[in-house]
Amino acid sequence: MKKLIKKIVVLAVLIYLPYSASAWGVLGHRVVGEVADYYLQAKTRLAIKQILGTESMAMTANWADFIKSDTTYNYLGNWHYVNLPENLSKSDVFSFLANQKGANIYNRLNEMIAVLKDSKSTATQKKFALRMVIHMVGDLHQPMHTARKDDLGGNKIQLSWFGEKSNLHKVWDEGLVNFQELSYTEYTKAINHPTSLQIANWQKADLKSCVYESYEICNKIYATGIKNDDKLSYKYNFDWIDTVNEQLLKGGVRLAKILNDIYK
Repeated sequence: MKKLIKKIVVLAVLIYLPYSASAWGVLGHRVVGEVADYYLQAKTRLAIKQILGTESMAMTANWADFIKSDTTYNYLGNWHYVNLPENLSKSDVFSFLANQKGANIYNRLNEMIAVLKDSKSTATQKKFALRMVIHMVGDLHQPMHTARKDDLGGNKIQLSWFGEKSNLHKVWDEGLVNFQELSYTEYTKAINHPTSLQIANWQKADLKSCVYESYEICNKIYATGIKNDDKLSYKYNFDWIDTVNEQLLKGGVRLAKILNDIYK
């Protein structure tokens, strides 16, 4: 009986991990990667090709989620998000990030950037780090990845999305993006029209500021009073799709800046 219980617990953990820690879903991450590719400098593009070979940024963007099928990588689960208490000021968020010792998206993203900057890093280390950076910058711009620990980033808020069982986190990971019914290249073409001023302003933000920006959006999502058993559909899409699109676009533009700075 004990062995059976242990197997059930392990199975539950394996099922839960990819469900709770992914962001944007396959489509959203590919959009972020494809947008970023558009803003790469020639030197950066060459450096990335030397690491990834023929694999595009859009296609490698989901590696960090796909690898969850290998239990060796279970330790990456909390690299995809940072849990933040409610009602924090900007300085509170910055202080929280500076004092967090456990793994989270902010400190691990900084570590992976450092690996890419280090001339002593091996080819294997660089490939892993690049894949993680591409993915985590996307994650960082999904607001529910800066959400509350008590509801597991919205995973415990059970609701329906166009009549199908879902939860708040999943709606933001996949529901809103997939509802647009576009391929990642179509989606990129549809939203990739920032002004020069927008690009300049977005790329000024450091990682702490990116966390706080997502956290502010997350607070607005919670402030709508969304709760268990709510039925979300067209109205929710209408209210939030512009925010989703801007976050996807910002993620790509900022990812390009991070990579251009590494390989300048």
